[in-house]
Amino acid sequence: QVQLVDSGGGLVQAGWSLILSCAASGRIFSINIMAWYRQAPGKQRELVASMPSGGNTNYGDSVKGRFTISRDNAKNTVYLQMNSLKPEDTAVYFCHMVIHTIGGLTNYWGRGTQVTVSS
Repeated sequence: QVQLVDSGGGLVQAGWSLILSCAASGRIFSINIMAWYRQAPGKQRELVASMPSGGNTNYGDSVKGRFTISRDNAKNTVYLQMNSLKPEDTAVYFCHMVIHTIGGLTNYWGRGTQVTVSS
């Protein structure tokens, strides 16, 4: 059984920074994609950033230049450094991983961590 535990959210003022982390545990062979999504109230879940194991990173247009995704493969962990936060960044942030286990490639999601940015 694989589990993702995401953390690091909180309440901050506009212009501040936060770093989110998400660690995967269980019988993991490898992790293909690590990513962050977010969902604001009344809106659809949207991609924030993704990082394939051997490819280019991808960012949502609204966070380019402010957010940075990184991964530590030895720790099965993905991070999201969020700088210059804006009120419109307020959302629940979910980590997502495509993980190779004994059962094959499977999508896994964290439970989500709330980020609230006040103006």
